[in-house]
Amino acid sequence: MKVSTKHIRMSVLVYMAVFILVVFVCVHSSGSKPNIVVLFADDVGYGDLACYGHPASYTPNLDGMAKNGMLFTSFYSAANLCSPSRAALLTGRYHIRSGIYPFVLGPDSTGGLPRNETTIANILKQQGYHTAMIGKWDLGIGKDMVHFPMHYGFDKYYGVPYVHGACPCETCFYPHEGCQQSVIGGDKCGFDKTYCPLFQNMRIIQQPVDLLTLAEKYVDFAKDFITDSANAGESFFLYLAYNHCHFPQFAGKRFHNFTQRGIYGDSLAEIDWSVGEILQQLRHSQIENNTLVFFTSDNGAALRDWYNGGSSGMLKCGKATTYEGGHRVPAIAYWPGQITAGVSSRDFLTTLDLLPTITKLSGSVLPKVTIDGMDMSSVLFGQAKSARDNLLYYPAYPDKKIGAYAIRYKHYKAHFYTEGSPQSGMYNADTDCHPNNTLHHDPPLLYDLDRDPGELYNMNKEPQYKDVLEEIKQVKTKLEDAMIWGTSQVNKPKDPRLEPCCIPGCDPFPSCCRCD
Repeated sequence: MKVSTKHIRMSVLVYMAVFILVVFVCVHSSGSKPNIVVLFADDVGYGDLACYGHPASYTPNLDGMAKNGMLFTSFYSAANLCSPSRAALLTGRYHIRSGIYPFVLGPDSTGGLPRNETTIANILKQQGYHTAMIGKWDLGIGKDMVHFPMHYGFDKYYGVPYVHGACPCETCFYPHEGCQQSVIGGDKCGFDKTYCPLFQNMRIIQQPVDLLTLAEKYVDFAKDFITDSANAGESFFLYLAYNHCHFPQFAGKRFHNFTQRGIYGDSLAEIDWSVGEILQQLRHSQIENNTLVFFTSDNGAALRDWYNGGSSGMLKCGKATTYEGGHRVPAIAYWPGQITAGVSSRDFLTTLDLLPTITKLSGSVLPKVTIDGMDMSSVLFGQAKSARDNLLYYPAYPDKKIGAYAIRYKHYKAHFYTEGSPQSGMYNADTDCHPNNTLHHDPPLLYDLDRDPGELYNMNKEPQYKDVLEEIKQVKTKLEDAMIWGTSQVNKPKDPRLEPCCIPGCDPFPSCCRCD
């Protein structure tokens, strides 16, 4: 049979088209390294999202993530404050090891996350990932910006690098309403500090930052980063650490008086909007099925300032305490085609587990240091239960001589020490949450978190739990014997000259630090 030249040319064109299609599918399919998006809210508590039971919160996009992904009911932040929790998430190590204690770093801190710590971004960059961070870094700036995100594996940075409450109060809600003042006393925004700066990479592009448009700016940067990475066929890691919903709450024009829940609810609704925008961009870029999106919070709810704070739901107390409300947080994993939709997982997991999980998913190798996290990919994919059986709870101001205040072991929790915090409410109806002296418990308070997540019924005097307490004590001793405390970075001297200023050397400092 004679084949014409025309048929040969047609066949070649068909084969070429098929080849190009195959290459395109391979590049954009689950066979390539997955993209990773971590969304880290600030002070959003266990009871704050509608999908976790809050009747007045407006969070349809996060609820949709939960409906079409996996919602966790026993997920923990490794620390109960901002800077420590961020160090733990990015390194997979207790913040004690990297010296991010006591309390938090500020704009005038000379210390910061040690440069020899390996972050998720460092690991993924070695695998060829495009990496970016948006938002609240909170792990120090230091002299010559030695502790800035660009030195920890991030190709790009865009955001306000520390809490906006450390800056002079500016406009928080439209139309030009001042930020609400604290009722806890002595905490009325950082009037003696420079105005909050908005950075792009290592350069200040706005000071003071316009909080009314900050969420939109973050979303635009995130969408551009996703688009550029997708168009270049690059796997990427996006870490968006919100400045919402830390005190003082803020939101843009469209969310002013938007919810039934007041200023906190409005701020939370703006987070939810931004989540929806990012998910939509993943769909538009046709990479949603090759992207793991993980949403959680840096610590439990701040219950300060009457009803202007977050909610711990059924849990006891909140931020800066070692009660469940300080550590147990909302968490949602979303990955169409990989994570079964509509699953509510009771598995015991923590922010420490994100680094080893992402390392596994990207085909990377764990750094050669002590890692406190555990790979949770088997939980995400419904293959096995979590292997985690313990978590140490450290207070806001840890003391090496005392060690961890509490430990969760399996479904039990033992408190060796307890104390409240101003962050958990001066006027909370539960007096255990109020600031007070440290209380030592011997025998330790004991709770069954499966049956009593609110820590209401102490079982330490019931004879049948004597052996449980002894086992818990042995586990705690073993873990603490292996804990190497890093030199405190927070206790290093402060230097106001390190506060970011878009006009270096201007006078009078710091009020002269204003630019657009």
